[in-house]
Amino acid sequence: MKKFRVIFFLLALSSLLLFGCGEEEAPEVREEAVVEEAPTEPVEELPEEAPEEAVNDDLPPEEGMVRHPLTNEWVYEELASQRPVAVMIPNDKSALPHYNLSNADILYECLVEGGITRLMAIFSDWTSLERVGNIRSARDYYIYWAFEWDAILLHAGGPYYIDEVIGRKDTQNINALTAPNGVYYRTTDRSAPQNMYFDGVDILKEANRLNYPLSPRSDKIDPLHFQFTGSASPNTLEQYANSAVVKKIDLGNAYPTTGTWFEYDPEEEVYYRYQDSSGGAHVDAANDKQLAFDNVLIQFTYHEVRDDKGYLAFQCIDSTRDGWFFTKGRGIHVNWTKTSDYGPTKYYDDEGNEITLNTGKTMICIVQDGATFTYEN
Repeated sequence: MKKFRVIFFLLALSSLLLFGCGEEEAPEVREEAVVEEAPTEPVEELPEEAPEEAVNDDLPPEEGMVRHPLTNEWVYEELASQRPVAVMIPNDKSALPHYNLSNADILYECLVEGGITRLMAIFSDWTSLERVGNIRSARDYYIYWAFEWDAILLHAGGPYYIDEVIGRKDTQNINALTAPNGVYYRTTDRSAPQNMYFDGVDILKEANRLNYPLSPRSDKIDPLHFQFTGSASPNTLEQYANSAVVKKIDLGNAYPTTGTWFEYDPEEEVYYRYQDSSGGAHVDAANDKQLAFDNVLIQFTYHEVRDDKGYLAFQCIDSTRDGWFFTKGRGIHVNWTKTSDYGPTKYYDDEGNEITLNTGKTMICIVQDGATFTYEN
């Protein structure tokens, strides 16, 4: 039995208005004088403009470009093969606004203690970014999601529940509480602990000092993590008879303090992110861009409360759990599985076929079993 419920908002049909037509008066007929026009020289016809050729998204726009494994966008091979970082981002009201979060390729959101959520941003193009964050402590379940991308974890400590997985030889992280001076820094425009950031160039230096490889470890990463389609043949979900039109996704019941929701923009074809805690639009302070996603995944997950402080545990490795997938203004029910620490989380439709994501950024919302969310069409 599924442990969640989704509340559907139905739009009522408005009644039809009947319009009547009155009789029109017959037009007055007038005799007009015939005027002979002087002959004119023939106008030279201009050649018709050739129609614009459709862009073939199946071919790289420039030589040397390849598909990026996180977004399916065309990038140069050097970027596609660069190892990502996974950054722990606080999301309580005092932590806002965030800086450079709009540059993340994938964004995770999940509850932590106190009813607030924490974010984990996966960046592939991070070495030249300035003032990223802010940065806070990790939780062990986020680390297992970071493993999926073989990402270097950037964080500021964490409760002792993370000690076992952080202490593993294969875990590669840069902890702000133990890193040398200059790797992270604090600003004076807000109070600690919500004022810690990093610049990509400093993280790069530290990764080199620690001898961390800057390309994904081939024995850890699955090159086919997500299945994508190009913009020339997008996945509209219209092939599913049970897909629903979804203009708004509301996770206020699942994330009661943060109050996350998404609204679909049919012109941009993305879901824009909003939060009650931010007073509405979730905007990146570095560039004034609102966070937007081409794909939104909701992943229901078994969880437990660990202690009287409210620390939580989420079961990352599991099979046949419920979820939802939203893209191009529509949504379908899905099932997800994850079979190993570094194995990717896979999402399947109700027929057992792996879903195809659209090219672009992806938001993954981890929701505890038994919680609810709503959507409006």
